[in-house]
Amino acid sequence: MNIIILDALTFGDSDLSAFSSLGNVQIFQTTSPLQTSERIKDSDVIVTNKVVITSEHMQNTPSLKLICVAATGMNNIDLQSAKKRDIEVRNVSGYSSDSVIQHTFSMLFYLIGHSKYYDNYVKDGLYAKSEIFTDISRPFFEIKGKKWGIIGLGEIGRGVANIAKTFGAEICYYSTSGNNTNKEYLSLALDELLVSCDIISIHAPLNENTLNLLDYKELQMCKDASVILNLGRGGIINEEAVARIIDERDMLFALDVLSREPIEQNNPLLHVKNRDNLYITPHIAWTSIEARKTLIEGVINNIKLFLKQKA
Repeated sequence: MNIIILDALTFGDSDLSAFSSLGNVQIFQTTSPLQTSERIKDSDVIVTNKVVITSEHMQNTPSLKLICVAATGMNNIDLQSAKKRDIEVRNVSGYSSDSVIQHTFSMLFYLIGHSKYYDNYVKDGLYAKSEIFTDISRPFFEIKGKKWGIIGLGEIGRGVANIAKTFGAEICYYSTSGNNTNKEYLSLALDELLVSCDIISIHAPLNENTLNLLDYKELQMCKDASVILNLGRGGIINEEAVARIIDERDMLFALDVLSREPIEQNNPLLHVKNRDNLYITPHIAWTSIEARKTLIEGVINNIKLFLKQKA
């Protein structure tokens, strides 16, 4: 059994030694599109996080039996071709929910608490020169009593809702599929949610219903001083619209996901004037130590189950 791990750098310093008990393992830290075909040519199992596996790759790899996606989303795999060729594709779902929920609040607190400003205020020596024992030039608000709208009330969205509720926030949600009938929280149309909420967090997948869901028109509906957090997928918010409105209005944005990753140098978000109103992290919400450990365990378990079924 030849197992090829294509982008191990994604896992950081996580222990991958358990793969060795399953077969002959080759580990590549990164794999470019030009390298993929050569590296997988004799593989029985491919492990990929972001490396794209196309129909052509499958056609040229007759030994391939299983593609393990080290993630929840499988949009980097040609699923139709895999099914046609009787190649199983398995993902790992739910491994990073707690990590993403935690990062949602980390991003929120960083923005509304003006953490960057106050940290620099002290470290740059300005506090030492102050005539008073504090500084309130960048006031922050409490979550209690604020209206928090959640776009995508799946497992992560519900986790965020439950914690926000303990802070005293009023919770509502918009179902991007139209199929969520959760009765615990108030369901609203998108327009209603945008005009009424102080905090909006996105935890939805990217599909035909959510592509550019929040464009310039929709962002104009939002309240002044509102906070918008995207921890779903890049492309749900139009980045050009964000770059435009962030310099026009008093709104705060936190983005862990972007339409193209890594961010391109000409992305308009890198050129906004009101930089303190924008917080971007490099798609790290899912990467807690615990989440990566659970992810690797999930991939290994998928391989074990596959081998058991084929025995």
